[in-house]
Amino acid sequence: MVQKLIGPRGDFTAASQCPVRDVLDRLGDAWSFLVVLRLSEGPQRFNALKRSVGGVSQRMLTVTLRSLERDGLVERRVFPTTPPQVEYSLSELGHSLVGPMAELTRWASANHDAVRGARARYDALPG
Repeated sequence: MVQKLIGPRGDFTAASQCPVRDVLDRLGDAWSFLVVLRLSEGPQRFNALKRSVGGVSQRMLTVTLRSLERDGLVERRVFPTTPPQVEYSLSELGHSLVGPMAELTRWASANHDAVRGARARYDALPG
C-alpha cells in the first residue's frame, strides 16, 4: 500500500495523482468530515444542517457542500417552491464512505485520552 504512494525518486506522489491524498485533502478540511457524518443520518435542508454541524458559517458550509457535491459524495435537490428549498443528502458514493468514517470515529473516541496524554508528555519535554 505505501509503495503506491511513493514516486520513482522516493518522494511521495503529488496529491493530484495519489488517491489517498486526494480524498484525504477533502475529508481532512475543517468541515467535510462532520457534514458527511451528519448527512449519514438522512437528508437535511441547509439551515438544519448548519445547526446540526454547529459553529460553521453559512459561507463555509456552502463551500463545503459544493466541494462534496463536486466530488460526488453529496447530492443537492432543489424543490420548486417560493423561495426554493434545497435539501442535501449523501450519494451512493457518500454512503460508501460512512463505514470507514465511523471506524475512524470509533478509533478516535477509544484513543482520545491516550493521544491527549502523549501530547501532554511531548509538550512537557525540554526544548
